[in-house]
Amino acid sequence: MENQQLAAATVCRLTRRQVISGGAILGGFALTARPGWGRTTEEISRDAEAIHQEPVFKAARARVYAALTDAAQFNKVVLLSAAMQSGMKLGNNPTEITAVAGSAFSLFGGYVSGRQIELVPNERIVQAWRAGGWGPGAYSIARFDLVEDGSGTRIVFDHLGFPRGQAQHLAAGWKVNYWEPLEKFLA
Repeated sequence: MENQQLAAATVCRLTRRQVISGGAILGGFALTARPGWGRTTEEISRDAEAIHQEPVFKAARARVYAALTDAAQFNKVVLLSAAMQSGMKLGNNPTEITAVAGSAFSLFGGYVSGRQIELVPNERIVQAWRAGGWGPGAYSIARFDLVEDGSGTRIVFDHLGFPRGQAQHLAAGWKVNYWEPLEKFLA
């Protein structure tokens, strides 16, 4: 009985690293990793790309929020975008977006699609967002925080989780297809 208590006390003092690595010995019994356990490959990205932008608009937060979550208003933004002005072939799907968390959206003729993840009226929009050329199942996160800036609104915007090598293209796209036409629409 005393040996069992000693073994139990020893288990309680083992470090997490000893238990995980299987390098602990208990009262004559060695704890080792079993060869039948699944093996995993891990990778921690130290160079993940992300976009941070802070455009400012001469409009109240409620107006900016509505322009980004109402299909009729956002369609007007799309029509002012560089993509539409250049004659780029985007598709024929109508603009679909709502201010309902969990709802799907389709923008720029269906080239951009996703789902509204979190919506806090006049404060925050978080979307699972994807471009048409991305592989199946590839989604990023686009977060729009609407902050009062004098008599206007600053969008503190962060976009992350998109396919590697897309940052420059996407950063330019946000500027010419979202911020510049949104500014024109709100003027």
